[in-house]
Amino acid sequence: MVPTIPRIELRMDDLERLVERARHTPLSDDEYDTLKAAIHTLGYVAQLVEEKGTTLAGLRQMLFGARTEKTRDVLKRAGVDDTEKTTAKASGGDDASASPTGREPAARGHGRHGVEAYEGAIHVEVPHAHVKHGDRCPECAQGTVYRQREPGVLVRMVGQAPIAATVYALEKLRCHLCGELFTADPPPGVGSEKYDTTTGAMVALLKYGSGMPFHRLERLQAHVQIPLPASTQWEIVADTATRIQPALKELIRQAAQGEVLHNDDTSMTVLGLRSESTAHDPTDDAISPDRTGIFTSGILATRDGHRIALFFTGRRHAGENLARVLAERAADLGPPIQMCDALSRNLPKPLAVILGHCLAHARRRFVDVTPSFPAECRHVLATLREVYRADAQARDQGLSPDERLALHRAQSAALMEQLHAWLTDQIEARRVEPNSGLGQAIAYLTNHWSPLTLFLRQPGAPLDNNLCERALKKAILHRKNALFYKTSNGAHVGDLFMSLIHTCELEGVNPFDYLTALQRHTPALHEAPAAWMPWNYRQTLQSLDASTDPAPLAAGPRVAHGASRSPAH
Repeated sequence: MVPTIPRIELRMDDLERLVERARHTPLSDDEYDTLKAAIHTLGYVAQLVEEKGTTLAGLRQMLFGARTEKTRDVLKRAGVDDTEKTTAKASGGDDASASPTGREPAARGHGRHGVEAYEGAIHVEVPHAHVKHGDRCPECAQGTVYRQREPGVLVRMVGQAPIAATVYALEKLRCHLCGELFTADPPPGVGSEKYDTTTGAMVALLKYGSGMPFHRLERLQAHVQIPLPASTQWEIVADTATRIQPALKELIRQAAQGEVLHNDDTSMTVLGLRSESTAHDPTDDAISPDRTGIFTSGILATRDGHRIALFFTGRRHAGENLARVLAERAADLGPPIQMCDALSRNLPKPLAVILGHCLAHARRRFVDVTPSFPAECRHVLATLREVYRADAQARDQGLSPDERLALHRAQSAALMEQLHAWLTDQIEARRVEPNSGLGQAIAYLTNHWSPLTLFLRQPGAPLDNNLCERALKKAILHRKNALFYKTSNGAHVGDLFMSLIHTCELEGVNPFDYLTALQRHTPALHEAPAAWMPWNYRQTLQSLDASTDPAPLAAGPRVAHGASRSPAH
């Protein structure tokens, strides 16, 4: 898809007056920019229309932005009165995002963060200058003052470079007679490497966690006069990735044992794979030599209450990457639940899974045609709203998979049966043209009815694949900001850090601390990678012998100063 252009609000009559004025007088700079933007818009729309996969709905979304898919908003835009909103409110909310228990949503606060949110800040205890615990009250001279449980809190924030630097000027002394040179020793804890382990963690977090390209960070560092070339940044993260590779391998092994696995993919560009000489690896018989697409596959696994995110970039589809992950599944475990959309390339064809399809994909087809078929789509959307409300109720109450299944069978099964009968009747009674937008939406829902309703038969089966789609935003953010990977090795480094960072986010763990800890304890990581997962690495750190000197393990990536190689990202 061609890149988007900035949007300028301009009425047609204003544009006509501007064109007419251009015939008689020179245009001002602002008027010239407006007319130029209008011409660029025409060319942009022409490019979109020429593309084979562009639809009118997709074109409208790209030009004017995506709209919310909440039922009440979809029906409101279509000019339909949501007559079921009273029933919805009585049963706990107006949409899937509403409170499923009937409680009023929490009132909005002042928007400021409490002091507990500043876990990464430097905490300084400031004692009172004149009074201490147990002293006589200086005011009344009779009472005794006691320390309060909650101290007074001041938060002060300072700006600084993402990668800070300290220059140590080591004094040198020379004997005027023998010429012997004496240099001061560096302060304790400085280390022998220029780049500390925290440098690799921060650069990786900025690049693969927040979408800041190397060249943009290089510019930012130059502004604060702490230079860090893009080539050096690549050397740092590449070396770090090599050292912490066992953590990714263990994540893949544990994901293979998961109860539920979501997968999907998005397009990606890897310059090294686009050249004809490397387009096909003859040693990989699973990849057709005719395949030209390049993808980033996202796999999200849940196991024992933990969620694991994995990313794989290359010519393999999501199903092929999932098959490679499941190849490490223990033989005594049964087939896992797989959640994906209905694309055949998402299936791990050599392996057996309990297949579930994404109900949100089916629902979105009705959302897209609601303006043309408001009454029919309102019935479908209102039914699915009740199903999502029941699922939110199970999540809010912390129900087990079996209890959640029982709840859906009690509240959702009858609704879905009635919906299926209604959908079938629309086609058989010829109330809907099969080739229309509504007919195609109904066909998608009925043709995939069994995997779309897996949540009514299988404990733990999710309703949709939204978890994986949210995870893929990491790759989409990289594609939006950095545009591409340069080599397949650069793509692998990106996949490693995205997998570790997003897994930390899913587990509520500080990814910066986690990446730093992996580097500082590389030998221990290689010996027992299972003890260094995001959800248990803190316990592992606490169990380490306090007398062990971590200094030899704290060496940063060994990067030559002034490295000039181009970053392979």
